[in-house]
Amino acid sequence: MRTERDRACPNIIAHPIPSALEQLGSLTDPLTSSDVADLRRFLILVADPRDARGLRYPALALLCAAVSAVLTGARSLIAISEWITDAPQHVLGVLGFAADPLTGLRPVPHAATVRGLLQRVDGDALDAAISAYLQARTPPPVEPEAEIGPVRRVIAVDGKVVRGSRTATAAAIQLLAAVDHYGVVLAQRQVASKSNEIPSFAPLLDGLELENTVVTADALHTQHDHGAYPTSRGAHYVAVVKKNHPGLYAQVRKLPWRDIPLGHRTRDHAHHRDEIRRLKVAAFSHLDCPGAR
Repeated sequence: MRTERDRACPNIIAHPIPSALEQLGSLTDPLTSSDVADLRRFLILVADPRDARGLRYPALALLCAAVSAVLTGARSLIAISEWITDAPQHVLGVLGFAADPLTGLRPVPHAATVRGLLQRVDGDALDAAISAYLQARTPPPVEPEAEIGPVRRVIAVDGKVVRGSRTATAAAIQLLAAVDHYGVVLAQRQVASKSNEIPSFAPLLDGLELENTVVTADALHTQHDHGAYPTSRGAHYVAVVKKNHPGLYAQVRKLPWRDIPLGHRTRDHAHHRDEIRRLKVAAFSHLDCPGAR
């Protein structure tokens, strides 16, 4: 989306915002003053990548301003800069911008200053700060116990591509995220451009509390190491077995499925097709899969 100011300057490109800030754009709950203070304590841990000489605006103030702009609807670096330019003086003071000793006014940074910091800041460090803030702000809901025991917290691991990140010289940015089933992004990491999601699985979950949780992922992560990692930290996992693992697939296929009663069945319409899912439960002891019983 381009604004009137963008059209007046046709050479300006509406660059996408860092993926870590996009997590905040989906928040719908009202923020309180305590939330803002908590967020500052997390953002202060993000290192300033700029040269210390000649810095006029602290990185913490710029990051807090960028977050505030995203929370009010900004979805590009230009929109973030416009929000900061239009912010009232008392808001700039809360965000951490210093007043000029002669005029008493709080000057705002140029759009290039904001863009330069957000493009150079450590993406993993910013992801970690935002994710830690979201975890602290959104405790897991208390659920009633099911008939078979307490309901466990579920963490889904999945990859995504950042929209608008592909350029003529660079491939699109790919992220691996851990999300709970209430939509809260608990952790996020950028996948190396010449790699895939597999090496990022364990580092993604390193900073999360996994005790008594259930980790789910797609068939790409049905790896021996990826099964051993959550079990070593006291978690459970659900593995999807497909033909990309022919040995394990053959072992599962040989189980006596026809003799096992159907436990659950759903039929939905998604992805432009009817999707039928059947759930059966089987006990086994011969599968070469960590923690399988």
